[in-house]
Amino acid sequence: MRLNDVKPQKGSKKRRKRVGRGISAGQGASAGLGMRGQKSRSGSSTRPGFEGGQQPLYRRIPKLKGFPVVNRRVYTTINVEKLASLPANSEVNLASLKEAGILTSAKGPLKVLGNGELGVPLKVQAAAFTGQARSKIEAAGGSCEVLS
Repeated sequence: MRLNDVKPQKGSKKRRKRVGRGISAGQGASAGLGMRGQKSRSGSSTRPGFEGGQQPLYRRIPKLKGFPVVNRRVYTTINVEKLASLPANSEVNLASLKEAGILTSAKGPLKVLGNGELGVPLKVQAAAFTGQARSKIEAAGGSCEVLS
């Protein structure tokens, strides 16, 4: 076998269909594109996602970060480092923090976050705790109580 003997397999090469070349060719006149309309015209067709002028699906769905949570829970947040200035064994809740002047306004229930260090034991009452905040409060000898 030589390089000049190599041929493609029989039936693997097909001739291209010559459309719009008369009635005897079978694909004459409209070239298989139908009678009239946008898809029968010359030039490129509509872009992908085009819905005939209707607002397309990719414009209708919410953008970027997904769908918003309908009844989102808004918390008043405070970090553990802000609680370090309180006296030892004191009860900490939303009302006591407002009295102490640590919080000025309350947007919702209290949530304790874990940024910073805590050296005094406290009895903290809040609606939610992060894992770090809970471990730091308990490591300092305090306790965490979740309010419903």
